[in-house]
Amino acid sequence: MKRLLLGDEAIALGAIHAGLSGVYAYPGTPSTEITEFIQADALARERGIHSRWCANEKTAMEAALGMSYAGKRALVCMKHVGMNVCADAFVNSAITGVHGGLVVLAADDPSMHSSQNEQDSRFYAKFAMVPLMEPSNQQEAYDMMAAAFELSEKLHEPVVMRVVTRLAHSRAAVDVVEPTNEKPLDVCAERWVLLPGIARKRYAELIEKQPLMEIEASKSNFNRKETKGSEKSVGIIACGIAYNYVKETLGESGNILKISQYPLPTDLVKQLAAENDEILVVEDGQPVVEEQVRGILGAGYPLKGRLNGDLPRTGELTPDNVAQALGVGKTIAFQPAKHVAARPPQLCQGCGHRDVYTALNQVLATYPDYRIFGDIGCYTLGALPPFKALASCVDMGASITMAKGAADAGLFPSVAVIGDSTFTHSGMTGLLDAVNDKSNITVVISDNLTTGMTGGQDSAGTNKLEAICLGLGVEPEHVRVVVPLPKNMPEITRILKEEIDYPGVSVIIPRRECIQTAARHAREAKKLKEENK
Repeated sequence: MKRLLLGDEAIALGAIHAGLSGVYAYPGTPSTEITEFIQADALARERGIHSRWCANEKTAMEAALGMSYAGKRALVCMKHVGMNVCADAFVNSAITGVHGGLVVLAADDPSMHSSQNEQDSRFYAKFAMVPLMEPSNQQEAYDMMAAAFELSEKLHEPVVMRVVTRLAHSRAAVDVVEPTNEKPLDVCAERWVLLPGIARKRYAELIEKQPLMEIEASKSNFNRKETKGSEKSVGIIACGIAYNYVKETLGESGNILKISQYPLPTDLVKQLAAENDEILVVEDGQPVVEEQVRGILGAGYPLKGRLNGDLPRTGELTPDNVAQALGVGKTIAFQPAKHVAARPPQLCQGCGHRDVYTALNQVLATYPDYRIFGDIGCYTLGALPPFKALASCVDMGASITMAKGAADAGLFPSVAVIGDSTFTHSGMTGLLDAVNDKSNITVVISDNLTTGMTGGQDSAGTNKLEAICLGLGVEPEHVRVVVPLPKNMPEITRILKEEIDYPGVSVIIPRRECIQTAARHAREAKKLKEENK
């Protein structure tokens, strides 16, 4: 049976068909559609597969590890920067090991289409010393899920799967198989207690598994050598999606080592080097494999790739720049239009965040020195015209702690703007620090009752923000709620001025539903009303 699937959907369906019992995730492009597909899938609903969004990637990783401890197969999904958030639990999971299969899906974003950086999640797998799979197409993305769960249970280690934006968000026909049953409840007999004495033993066992992991990669069907109709002079190592760009350029010719399962199989690399005068490493992301190959073959072996400039050092690969590196392309085929004005993204017309920034700019203009520290979300667009309000945007939750640090340094007013989902993701601890220090900051939690930037997923803090702030110790009289509408501007600006002038921690919550989710809810209500007539 064939189905037309996004790469993300192929991963999701592959997991369901491999006997998945739970997916744990925080929404983040380009990984979001995996969990959304599982939430909507009929078989997943019939089986009761857990698919509720988590507060952040760390809680997702830990919950999935708990499901693994109970003997069931679990999937953790996040975008690449989410790996930073879950790193503590992820790295330690390699030491505890796993019981039920555990796959950690990291969706990388070369060229930073919707991200702060271009970090490559393959480094995390190498750092934790666990296997990694990197599909080259949607079919492999589907097939790899079952293989990854089986490898995880064979090695008793988590397995990372890394995809990139182009694969996650492109469609292809995928052959699907009959789904397998979920694993039965089988609680692990061992305790995963990483006291130093136990952790040292577990770490030694992880080291002992490394040769077995490399053997598994060497014999994997996802890694293979191809030598067809070409002079043996230049060998090509093509990783993940980059394999497609190489094949598009060379067709059936070329001396290619396709890599889609790690650790890097040293024996296959050495074979390719022995058969060719030089090697070009083609990989989307950072030069992870290129650096490893240089270590395997030594500095004297001619090696090309991103480090020496044959391929661009930054940004995602394209068929054009790969063709140029292979000496086939003459010029870059795609050129940006010269006479089309750039159209940077903007907040939706009618969005409540617009009224928040209008009020903030109006009030803060009366102070000689001020800064607004921003955060990750659609409201980050407040940094652009016409508002130009934000002085910073670094990582999830940083607005509150940066505002606190600036206030500690003597800045006044020091204002933080954070969204409701980002606040419960990683802003609460910063607010607790501010409360404990009695910091002179004003925190604006712009609450649109959803996770707006990634498509309107449920937010963990909906209808709980006031209680959370009070529980963290913010004084009740300084937790204020307003409705961000133009007609309420006099009230909003008055409250902002009062709380900015208060010498302590104050929280203002402008609350109005995202207009996109409001429109969707209205359509759903209308449809339901018509169906019930």
